[in-house]
Amino acid sequence: MESIYLSIILAPLAASVVVGLFGSRVGRAGAHWITIVGVSISFVLSLVVLADVLGGAEVYSGAVYQWGQVGGLSLEIGFLIDHLTALMITVVSFVSLAVHIYTIGYMADDDGYQRFFSYISLFTFAMLTLVMSNNFLQLFFGWEAVGVVSYLLIGFWFKRETAIFANMKAFLVNRVGDFGFLLGIATLLAFTGSLDYQTVFGAAEGLADERISLFSGTEWSVLTVACLGLFVGAMGKSAQMPLHVWLPDSMEGPTPISALIHAATMVTAGIFMVARMSPLFEYSQTALSVMLVIGATTAIFTGLLGIVQQDIKRIVAYSTLSQLGYMTVALGASAYAAGIFHLMTHAFFKALLFLAAGSVIIALHHEQDIRRMGGLRKYMPITYWTSVIGTLALIGFPGFSGFYSKDALIEAVHLSTTPGAGYAYWCVLLGVFVTALYSFRLLFVVFHGEERIDHHAREHLEESPKVVTVPLILLAIPSVVIGWITIGPVLFGGFFDDSIFVLAQQDVVGLVGEEFHGAAAFIVHAATHSVALYLAAAGALVAWFLYIRRPDLPGMLQARLAVMHRVLDNKYYFDWFNENVVAAATRMLAGSLWRVADAGVIDGVGINGSARGVRYLAGVVRNFQTGYLYHYAFAMIIGLTAFLVWLTFGG
Repeated sequence: MESIYLSIILAPLAASVVVGLFGSRVGRAGAHWITIVGVSISFVLSLVVLADVLGGAEVYSGAVYQWGQVGGLSLEIGFLIDHLTALMITVVSFVSLAVHIYTIGYMADDDGYQRFFSYISLFTFAMLTLVMSNNFLQLFFGWEAVGVVSYLLIGFWFKRETAIFANMKAFLVNRVGDFGFLLGIATLLAFTGSLDYQTVFGAAEGLADERISLFSGTEWSVLTVACLGLFVGAMGKSAQMPLHVWLPDSMEGPTPISALIHAATMVTAGIFMVARMSPLFEYSQTALSVMLVIGATTAIFTGLLGIVQQDIKRIVAYSTLSQLGYMTVALGASAYAAGIFHLMTHAFFKALLFLAAGSVIIALHHEQDIRRMGGLRKYMPITYWTSVIGTLALIGFPGFSGFYSKDALIEAVHLSTTPGAGYAYWCVLLGVFVTALYSFRLLFVVFHGEERIDHHAREHLEESPKVVTVPLILLAIPSVVIGWITIGPVLFGGFFDDSIFVLAQQDVVGLVGEEFHGAAAFIVHAATHSVALYLAAAGALVAWFLYIRRPDLPGMLQARLAVMHRVLDNKYYFDWFNENVVAAATRMLAGSLWRVADAGVIDGVGINGSARGVRYLAGVVRNFQTGYLYHYAFAMIIGLTAFLVWLTFGG
């Protein structure tokens, strides 16, 4: 099977290299066919691997190549193939394939067509490398590779100043998270002497009892320090507050990459990583509590921001932030399986919503302001109905995929005894109402009500081509059925027993599973016992009343709640603080260091100072060079006399 594992990651890499280096020769058609074939190979082989693990294959963990040896530390490329890996590579490759096909239509008129296909194929390679790794070194390589390629993709339209600002912002914010991630890995390496997952996991319980002094007189559990460092990395990649600010701005990239980054790949890398590290996090109550609080805060507060946004892609982006908060809450409650299950369902319906938004943008000649839309339902029926499916899945409508994952997640958090679980439960519960409100606001404002479309766009307004709508349909199908099919075996059937570790006293998913009697019964139970279901219905009803029944009310409410709207519209002033305090202080410090250290010490004393010293010394010595012969003769006589005196008395 090693050849299959290698082929899964190398197929998109080879396609990316060929198209990247020989794009002008293979042409536009060659570019998309080569990369689609490469990702298709990965998807088909991922299905083979999934079938193999479902058939009872043993967990594979082994090195395929050793590229370095430092003392007793082996630096290897290897794979860990278990149920978690098999599920992730299948989801990643499927969503990536749908995005590749969709890109043919979306980027049809773009000059960078070949370059874009090369980038997204390279992005797929990086994510698959991250997911399949069996050691921290390869994990870090995939982690950083995903970040680098996302930088290229967010700034793909590099002639736009906003795109360049956005990709630099994403890069810098992620460097903050990655620094913590690297410190976490370094801590584990220092105390275990290994980068191999299994070796480190085996030492987890002992590391929990081992102490490290970070500050004078303060001792911490080594495992807590390592886990907090790892989680800081997850906060950057999975956009948790306060390191969330890069994700909305990344909408400056083309829509296909918005779907790829924000659905199943980059932003879920942090969620996957924490689930993979469950044998470490389970022994750190502090790290779990921190995840609970930060995830819950992200879930509710970023969801509120989606209510006031006017850009169609940014609304979906804030929805992604909120759902990532839900996943993080599940991780903090030790409901890792529920978090990964929501990650899987979310990948399908969120990719669907992003691509549907892109379909609208194409039809309206790249208009993204929802205030210039309206009434599109009759012009774009496929885009509309797939958007309805994605919206119902997102809010957790009974029977749709998001219902099963979100409801199970909320129940698991409710049963958690981890400190902070009470706060987290109320945040995710209120978040259900907020999610339904902004989701149906988007649906109603874009597809219903009065037409506010530019007359030039209306003249050519029609449904998007099949190359765009077919991926929407392909993603809509699992958005409906995947939860119904998989909740039993994946969430409550021990699917992750070989890959996720949970202490018995913290197994909240197991407690939820005790009341599970099938997918249909889960709906009945939710209808009679779940508050979340009624909150979602209330959110949808409020959205209908505000944006269909009384479209004049939102403006009146905005005027009445001007202060609150201003805070939300300015995104809690995180960007203002970062740019006017953090960035300004950094520039001031850098300027001071430049003036004192660089210009003052290095240039002034070291470089220019030494030059001035040599010039001064040369000026002094030059005075001895008079050009008169008797001066030189006198100096020779004095020197000879001194030499004779030294020989006579010194010897």
